Amino acid sequence: MDPFQAILLGIVQGLTEFLPISSTGHLRIIPAFFGWEDPGAAFTAVTQLGTVLAILIYFRQDLWRIVTATSKSVRGERWRSADLDAKIGWYIIIGTIPIGICGLAFRSVIEDGARSLYVIGIALIVFSFVILRAEAAGKQERKIEDITARDGLMIGVFQAIALIPGVSRSGATISGGLLLGFNRADAARYSFLLSIPAVVLSGLLQLKDIGDDSGANAGVAPTVIATVLAFAVGYATIEFMLRFVTRHSIGVFCGYRVAMGALVLLLVGTGVIA
Repeated sequence: MDPFQAILLGIVQGLTEFLPISSTGHLRIIPAFFGWEDPGAAFTAVTQLGTVLAILIYFRQDLWRIVTATSKSVRGERWRSADLDAKIGWYIIIGTIPIGICGLAFRSVIEDGARSLYVIGIALIVFSFVILRAEAAGKQERKIEDITARDGLMIGVFQAIALIPGVSRSGATISGGLLLGFNRADAARYSFLLSIPAVVLSGLLQLKDIGDDSGANAGVAPTVIATVLAFAVGYATIEFMLRFVTRHSIGVFCGYRVAMGALVLLLVGTGVIA
């Protein structure tokens, strides 16, 4: 991977991680369009550490309260049911369990077979209809203060579905929140917070594969460049997305998803890209 590729893919990662269009899918699609090699699952996971750093900094005050409240409950101090920060902390932990189990159980499939452009194209199209259904059916009457352990687990299941490239982690978890009746802004905020443990653990597990000779296409320097850019662009995208969802439906991204998915399937089916 040369510096230009690293710069472009870092920008793509920062943009697509928080938009409901699948960062993992785009980090596979863009190289295919340019005729570059697949950068690999390790590159994708490590560059996501840049975007999770953007989440940590953007939500630093919220996260400090959540971590403090949750740690107090672990130490045995009284945890009041009204302590929203402690509840969110525990529900993030609960919501990470599904993706942890699925990620370990299907790791080889995710890293190899699921990166097929056919799979990505189909997932982009099919999950668009889930997003549209969530927008249409979601009552948006509930706020983050109303969240329960069941909600945390169910949104976590949606996050696990996003292990399929092309689904989109943010698209899946925001849709899950909408289907459970949460308003769009709180669903998006919880979606971003929920992604932290899974992305950090995945990135750290894959870090050792960067620059080795096991099939990873990205060296250390390009990965660092891409990760730094993913952080900078990702931070701006978080702010944009949180403002956008207060007034607009995420369904507006479905037209792009369907068009991109159809284009990928057409180009792969005709042998233009491989």
